[in-house]
Amino acid sequence: MSSKNKLALAVATVVTLISSSALAQEAAKAAAATNEHDVHAWVAAAAGFAIGIAALGGTAGQGRAVSAALEGISRNPGAAARLQTVMILGLAMIESLVLFALTISLLLVFLRMG
Repeated sequence: MSSKNKLALAVATVVTLISSSALAQEAAKAAAATNEHDVHAWVAAAAGFAIGIAALGGTAGQGRAVSAALEGISRNPGAAARLQTVMILGLAMIESLVLFALTISLLLVFLRMG
């Protein structure tokens, strides 16, 4: 590649970079106005996704806990009272995790949008 071609390529590159940054300033002003709305939309979507996953995990955990407790009661009916107490405590703990996820997602939405 000759020195003239290298010089022409360098000048074309510089002109392209300078003109594109000058034209991008107008688009940046327009994008700044819509960026805030995009953030609110993504925060709401993330909060909805988080509570959906928490509810899915909570229901799966509660189903397995009740299934195991009923299986234990069917094998040993004499231990039904102790198993039922432990099962209810476990279900309360699982449900509290789902409620924590709901609280966090609501905080995300209201603090970010407020």
